Amino acid sequence: MRVPSILVYAAIIILGALVLSQVLTLMDLDPMPWDITYNRGNLHIHIPLLYSLAGSVVLALLFWYWRK
Repeated sequence: MRVPSILVYAAIIILGALVLSQVLTLMDLDPMPWDITYNRGNLHIHIPLLYSLAGSVVLALLFWYWRK
């Protein structure tokens, strides 16, 4: 039985994200320098700008590589 390549790519991305999340947890990088945190009373808002920017760059490079 042959596995479609999209499933292999999806599994690699999911496993990579899991490993990366554990590594980041061990490194204790929270909060990053560009994160925005707002606390007032019971309201807590945290916007991780650096993680979002890095994720966008990684996804753009992956999609560029797949189209190539």
